[in-house]
Amino acid sequence: MFPTLESVSRLRAALDNDLLVFLPELAVCAGIVALLLARLLPILDRVHLGSVALIALVVSLFVSGYQICDSHGYLSTGDQWSVPYFGGMLVADAWGRFVRLIVLAAALITVVLSLLTGIPDRDDSADFYVLLLGGTLGMTLMTSAAHLLMVFIAVEMASLPGYALAGFLKGKRSGSEAALKYVVYGAAASGVMLYGITLLAGMFGTGTLHDVAGGIAQRGLDLPVLAGLAFTLVGLGFKLAAVPFQFWCPDVFEGAAAEVAGFLSVASKAGAIGLTGRVLLILHAAQHGSWAIPASLGIGIAGIAMITVTFGNLAAFAQTNLKRLLAYSTIAHAGYMLMALAVVTPEGASAVLYYLTAYVAMNLGAFGVVALVRNATGSEELSAARGLVHRNPLLAVAMTVFLASLLGLPPLAGFAGKFQVFVAVYQAAKAATASGPPGLGTVFFVLLAVGAVNTAISAYYYLKIARAMLLDDPAEGTAAPATNSPAAGLFFVALVAFLFAAGVVWDPLMSETARAASAFSAK
Repeated sequence: MFPTLESVSRLRAALDNDLLVFLPELAVCAGIVALLLARLLPILDRVHLGSVALIALVVSLFVSGYQICDSHGYLSTGDQWSVPYFGGMLVADAWGRFVRLIVLAAALITVVLSLLTGIPDRDDSADFYVLLLGGTLGMTLMTSAAHLLMVFIAVEMASLPGYALAGFLKGKRSGSEAALKYVVYGAAASGVMLYGITLLAGMFGTGTLHDVAGGIAQRGLDLPVLAGLAFTLVGLGFKLAAVPFQFWCPDVFEGAAAEVAGFLSVASKAGAIGLTGRVLLILHAAQHGSWAIPASLGIGIAGIAMITVTFGNLAAFAQTNLKRLLAYSTIAHAGYMLMALAVVTPEGASAVLYYLTAYVAMNLGAFGVVALVRNATGSEELSAARGLVHRNPLLAVAMTVFLASLLGLPPLAGFAGKFQVFVAVYQAAKAATASGPPGLGTVFFVLLAVGAVNTAISAYYYLKIARAMLLDDPAEGTAAPATNSPAAGLFFVALVAFLFAAGVVWDPLMSETARAASAFSAK
């Protein structure tokens, strides 16, 4: 049977609409193509191509921001503002748009940081930014995936460029070793995840997330279903560096450049949190808001969250390498984010988005300071930061603010995000105690207590860095980053200003995160 002119016209119209929704990703794709073509032009051999990646991300951010503001425009479909596209493989809704904005912002900050620190150099700039944009594209697809096949493709698209970025520094044995470990662990996690996806698709005869969730609601959470869900979540646990999938994280962060480690620590988490939250909230909505998902998957995620946050904080105590210390800090923060998702409520989902927004600024800022100290001293050890306030007050003060926000001190955005996470867990614990299954409320109260205790524990190693910078004398023979370029100073001032602004004035960002979380309320 041959297609009719009318059917071709409908397909053409559908494709045009899909491409409009896909514009932010198309801008990233255009940047990748431009960088690849630039390698073929001899005239550009001596030009640093970071500006191409910068332009692509700025355009993508602008379009993505416009789509968020366009709640009553061509992308709006009723109150839920949800648009399935490309045959239902992807979905554009408030949740996906917000998380995509976080991923793009993290990539943009990373590009700016790399231009300030000089890594990559001119000769390697095209390759580096192709990999960075490629990973960013995969992470944006993770935020919008609505089909199990697209889930796997997006995770692999996000992972493969990261393997190459981890070992990008030439002649650095630790970087090559880090990349190899990253590949091995990543391949194992992908294999387990693919097996889980196969189980789910085979049981329900579909890969669409909403259809799978509906099938689970009818069939119940029996052992094969729980196994399929657990194996599928393994790949996301790997991206989050949650225990027991965290083994790659410290070694990879120590071996990779600080700029790459910062990007992997925030953008990968944003994509994984976006996809994990989508899966959990869709499953919960299909159960009509019953306690089935919190009492099964939620308890499992709560247990992993408690172990992850405790392990990350305790393991950070003995670290003397700044990147390795921040790697364990990253593991701990993954635990806090999982706490918010474990309760499977709109409040928890909103809180994790606020937390994630703050985390991008404070963690990339901390890695940025490490990168500049490395450029000045040739070292990334804690001793290289001793007496930094005497050599570069701006860097020392900025790093102190980033550490205070990571710790969760007011009036910074890190405190606002962590406070909202704890409030969401407390509210869920009260609700579960009143009307939930026996013991679920107790689990959530224990989860809250573990989070609070670990916040106090983490003060030790964050304040250890601050003390070395502010109170200790510089190490003998340490070179001094005496001055910053105006651009570097502006970069850190902007990040610090954002952390204070988001920590003092909560309402604008809270309203957007609540709106994003409400994308699943009527599904």
